[in-house]
Amino acid sequence: MALLPIYLYGTEVLKKEAQRIIEITDADVALVQNMFETMHEANGIGLAANQIGLLKQILVVDISDTEAGKGTKPLLVINPEIVDEEGEVEFEEGCLSIPDIREKVWRPESIRLRFQDINLKVHEKDFDGLFSRVLQHEIDHLNGILFTDYLSGTKKTLLKSRLKKISKGDIETSYEVVPVETKPKTKSAKSKRK
Repeated sequence: MALLPIYLYGTEVLKKEAQRIIEITDADVALVQNMFETMHEANGIGLAANQIGLLKQILVVDISDTEAGKGTKPLLVINPEIVDEEGEVEFEEGCLSIPDIREKVWRPESIRLRFQDINLKVHEKDFDGLFSRVLQHEIDHLNGILFTDYLSGTKKTLLKSRLKKISKGDIETSYEVVPVETKPKTKSAKSKRK
């Protein structure tokens, strides 16, 4: 397995829509393993392919180390589609691509998700709580949407200088990152983000 660099806020790939997967290759199987490894090493609970520079509709989630996720299993999601949603709840979110910024975002409380597994078998399942939140956050990534896109204009203005520093890679992380228009670099510090 290999650890992959995570693309930071401001990189073009984070604002693009990922493409549907129509066949699974050996490279895709290895990619999924590397995504799980990268997410765990970065102390995250979710990771979308856009965040590692690939425009593929693949995401991974593992909330088993959180209080709300006790007893859950890691999940691979390919070609996700939210087919139903209920309720609405506000919750603080963070992101491996936007280190050290956490803000409250309103999202549906529960969702019904149609997705495919590594064999492209279709599943439909209900998720709520933290699992629902992380899935929605990662699906947004696949659609070129960041959690900061939900913030008010005033909040975005207040965060502008911090976001600019992040985009330049002027931050401390425990994982390798790709700032805007530069080569990957490694930093050091740890925090729990998705």
